[in-house]
Amino acid sequence: MEQYFQLILNGCCIIERELLSRRKKYQIARIDLLPLSWNGVFVPLLPCVVHAVAVCSQVQCVGSRFQFHPLIRNQRSEMRRSRILKVVKPTDEIVLNALDLNLDSVVLRGDKELTPTEIKQCTEEETARFSFASSIASGSYHLDIAFKGEINDKMKGLYRSKYINEKGEENYAAVTQFESTDARRCFPCWDEPALKATFDISLMVPKHLVALSNMPVKASETVGMILKKTPIMSTYLVAAVIGEYDYVEDKSTDGVLVRVYTPKGKKEQGLFALEVATKVLPYYKEYFDIAYPLPKIDLIAIADFSAGAMENWGLVTYRETCLLVDPQNTSAVSKQWIALVVGHELAHQWFGNLVTMEWWTHLWLNEGYASFVEFLCVNYLFPEYDIWTQFVNDSYIKALELDSLKNSHPIEVPVGNPSEIDEIFDDISYNKGASVIRMLHHYIGDADFRQGMHLYLTRHQYKNTFTEDLWAALEEASKKPVGAVMSTWTKQMGFPVVKVTSKPSGDGKGVTLTLSQSKFTADGSKPSGDYLWMIPISISTSKDPKKEVVSTVLKTSSADVIIPDVEPSGWVKINPGTIGFYRTQYPPEMLEKLVPAIRNKTLPPLDRLGLLDDLFAIVKAGHTSTVEVLKVLKAFENETDYNVWSSIVNILARLGQLLGHTDCEKEFQAYQKQLLRNVYKRLGWNQKDGETHLDTLLRGLVVGRMAWLNDEDTIGEARERFRAHVKSEKTLPADLRSACYKTVLRAGGKEEYDTLLQLYRSTDLHEEKDRISRSLGAAKDPELLKKVLDFAMSEEVRSQDTVFVIISVALTQVGRELAWQFFKDNWSQIVERFSGYLLTRLVKYLTENFASEKMSAEVEAFFREHKSPGTERTVQQAVETIQLNTAWLKRDSAAIKKYLTSN
Repeated sequence: MEQYFQLILNGCCIIERELLSRRKKYQIARIDLLPLSWNGVFVPLLPCVVHAVAVCSQVQCVGSRFQFHPLIRNQRSEMRRSRILKVVKPTDEIVLNALDLNLDSVVLRGDKELTPTEIKQCTEEETARFSFASSIASGSYHLDIAFKGEINDKMKGLYRSKYINEKGEENYAAVTQFESTDARRCFPCWDEPALKATFDISLMVPKHLVALSNMPVKASETVGMILKKTPIMSTYLVAAVIGEYDYVEDKSTDGVLVRVYTPKGKKEQGLFALEVATKVLPYYKEYFDIAYPLPKIDLIAIADFSAGAMENWGLVTYRETCLLVDPQNTSAVSKQWIALVVGHELAHQWFGNLVTMEWWTHLWLNEGYASFVEFLCVNYLFPEYDIWTQFVNDSYIKALELDSLKNSHPIEVPVGNPSEIDEIFDDISYNKGASVIRMLHHYIGDADFRQGMHLYLTRHQYKNTFTEDLWAALEEASKKPVGAVMSTWTKQMGFPVVKVTSKPSGDGKGVTLTLSQSKFTADGSKPSGDYLWMIPISISTSKDPKKEVVSTVLKTSSADVIIPDVEPSGWVKINPGTIGFYRTQYPPEMLEKLVPAIRNKTLPPLDRLGLLDDLFAIVKAGHTSTVEVLKVLKAFENETDYNVWSSIVNILARLGQLLGHTDCEKEFQAYQKQLLRNVYKRLGWNQKDGETHLDTLLRGLVVGRMAWLNDEDTIGEARERFRAHVKSEKTLPADLRSACYKTVLRAGGKEEYDTLLQLYRSTDLHEEKDRISRSLGAAKDPELLKKVLDFAMSEEVRSQDTVFVIISVALTQVGRELAWQFFKDNWSQIVERFSGYLLTRLVKYLTENFASEKMSAEVEAFFREHKSPGTERTVQQAVETIQLNTAWLKRDSAAIKKYLTSN
């Protein structure tokens, strides 16, 4: 079906900065983009911004015009643009960002017409250079550019998204995704975050289609609408979506119109996100003490979307699974995730959109902060989620794991070309960034933190910032040395391990702790170079586990701290609440005193969780035997807290992947079933009266793990419930479906596989499709797993989901080799189809669970011969992880087997 529509845009920009990639200084004083009529085929259009001129030259852009018409199909599309330029200093060049665009003609019109002697496009630099025969004198000019572009299927730039409408017809929506540097794929522009502009956009579409952009409608016409001028903003935040959608709407208490757009016929699935959004906006307004600056905000579910969501100002785009809630089919964990994602993207409306990082080196200012604030707002809206405890598992621990590698990177990492930018959208920018902000928030206190954020946002609104600007505002508010403390966390890679020893204090009424810091390394080796952090240290004791008895900053390599009033049998806990971004290493005698507090749960959940994870990291680094973790885990047999169990299950899964390379896998399965027996018996399969949200999450977690261990009782129950679900006799609770699907498939074969495919094909809920497709890798039969891999690359699976289906196969011992071979055999197709986040996820999870020198060498050799820009650091991290697994297995496998077979 052909769909015709058109976008028109105006904009202006005033800015001066040094372009890091070119090391040359340019100035653009003003840009106005105005409509120019054009005859052609479809392409929605967005901003057009001149990107530069010669060295130290200055050009003032007074006006630019363009208009174009597209068809939503994979094709070339034409456009013509006219721009008024004021040259304030003579120049013989104009350079713009442009990629995958064919520039047909360029004319500079002043007193006379000038055409470039050369139009040179550089794919590597993603630029278009217009060179003129003579210097362009100071004065005013029109710059006319005619060019063709492509509506692609790559989920970046301007792309098409396929959907099935209510009539069962296949249709396409037009969608933009410009972060980080893909606006240049849609139109020639000056495509850097510091080069902000205002934009006036007009949309001309058939009446049956919804057309959205950043701002609300200013005026309607017979064939379209004119939208209000945007605030000054970066090109990567400009957006447009055109397609068939329903919506639900409400107003926040502070007067902002909020709409959630859904596929046709599914607007009730947007109600939960609408409720969250309308409550989040006034919460952020109060927290930042700055109102949301736009009159409306739209949240829209996109069928094809590479990431989870994108914070375009006033028009936030989401994967369907990150926005839509079906009351009968959405799990509690998915609903919780949607609340977090909505909170994250709306936080960006202030932190990222209102105030924007100056360059991608400071990406963490956007992502780390939004990743912290999303937990703040969800904790406010849903205190029953205990979300800050979940933060430790979901964000903090992930960041520690990655940052312990030699191939990690600092939070602030210099970047140049776009592929390097893609690589830093990772656990360091997001999760380490959020974790160090959480540590800072605790260090200076909530009141000073809020005041500092208000200063920062007010001082720099509609501008661009460096990390130091944030520290200056927080330091001004708190009167604490924020810059000195935090620069040690953002400018150097890694984090410290704090080693502690204890001796009775001189008065006999307490203890003296000696704290020493050094860089923690995943392989246990001594770090090269000198590292020193300013570490906020807190300490609690058994006398009052929830109270911090000491709060200080460790500024030197070692220091003594006196802890008063500690009984001889009492314990001392470093880093209560697991807030400081560091590991703690205790001597055996201090650890032994903490174990009874784990068993009787007098040690708070976050401390039980953090203690165990620190010990596991120290084991993986080779400082103590894995057997010590297996012994300590026995103290958790009566554990009841979901978050603690989530950490335990992650550790069991990691050990299970490692021991899959040995002959003691069955013994380890028996060990795990014994550990899980009490909590599994307590929860069962059926929800009980008075259960909490966390009980629901825990049931899904425990049943899922028992299923993975081939527990006969679990298999029998799963088969019966699956049969009733398939026959529509009794619907499976959404939180148990994933575990149930995996269980019946692992215990069954082709019949179960075919039934799951039928369920997949019969549902139009993306969350359910994800659940089913990501369960298929649980099959044990290699022939079935080959079918799963072929299915993943078929047209039945959207490109955004293909990666995760392949990964599901790679998570088992038998599937790991198959998935890796499949990846190698289909390399050309994979790199053509995927890039950025999706490709790095695939590389990571397909390789990092190998554990032999042979596989380390093979992975390294393959990627040396098969280059893919943007995956280099991920490959280095994967190879390093394989080497760590190999050393760990060689070091501890015999001792683990002895322990498991004798207990």
